[in-house]
Amino acid sequence: MHDPDWTTLFALAAAQDGHFTTAQAADAGYSRPLLDHHVKSGRFLRIRRGIYRLRDFPSAEHEDLVVVWLWSDQQGVVSHETALLLHGLSDVLPDRVDLTVPASWRGRRLHVPAILRLHHADVADADRAWSGPVPVTTPLRTVADCVADHVQPDLVDQAVRDGLRRGLFTERELRQAGIAG
Repeated sequence: MHDPDWTTLFALAAAQDGHFTTAQAADAGYSRPLLDHHVKSGRFLRIRRGIYRLRDFPSAEHEDLVVVWLWSDQQGVVSHETALLLHGLSDVLPDRVDLTVPASWRGRRLHVPAILRLHHADVADADRAWSGPVPVTTPLRTVADCVADHVQPDLVDQAVRDGLRRGLFTERELRQAGIAG
């Protein structure tokens, strides 16, 4: 264990909308007792088990997505209806955050946060984009996931029209993905 390095922890947290994990804090030299001290003093906020937030860091519009991504050990990818929302495809208003975690997680016993709807699949790098500090499925992969999971057809149709109009994918790419354009 080395001395706490505030600059390192702050830089890491700043890249994650002010959030960090216990493991990330340890890498910056913050032990669990030191984390507890900073929580008691009010400098850090405990958001959920193993996830903290710098108290005075400005709020971000979708910081809830950072929390679930950190919960997934940075293995999850925001997907499905939540990705439609982030890409501005359709008028979807998801009731929970959709997160795709690796297929190998299917057998894991997880305490899944109530705000989360988990999907299990391996998402290739080519099917990933970034929305702020979190990975999100690309528009084409998002539409394909929504079709496969039987998301409301009117929302999918709107997403296809919006994506084509905005040049996010082509009719040929839709056909190759098995989606009628």
